[in-house]
Amino acid sequence: MRNVLAALLFCIVLPAVAAERAGVLQPIPDPPSPPPGFELDPALEPQVTIIKRGSDTVEEYRVGGKLYMLKVTPAHGVPYYLIDEKGDGRMTRQEGLDSGIRPPMWTIHSW
Repeated sequence: MRNVLAALLFCIVLPAVAAERAGVLQPIPDPPSPPPGFELDPALEPQVTIIKRGSDTVEEYRVGGKLYMLKVTPAHGVPYYLIDEKGDGRMTRQEGLDSGIRPPMWTIHSW
């Protein structure tokens, strides 16, 4: 019984305290700018080229001039992807990017 009374008292007092503190809130300051040397490099941003081939639409995704993914959208049907998973230029077909589990694969070093 004491627990019920304590919970009921808590439910009554909590909104009153929240309404009282509503005037105390302050706006969140803007985030600071990144430190020098951490600016985004536009060369690392993906470049997308859209090409119409007949009734199909092909989107080419490149980073640093290297083609890593194609998205093919046929006029009638479901889009599919051709992805260069190993970086060797061989494209493998994926029906959707969310099909199955794909571990993260990043290029750590290349020469």
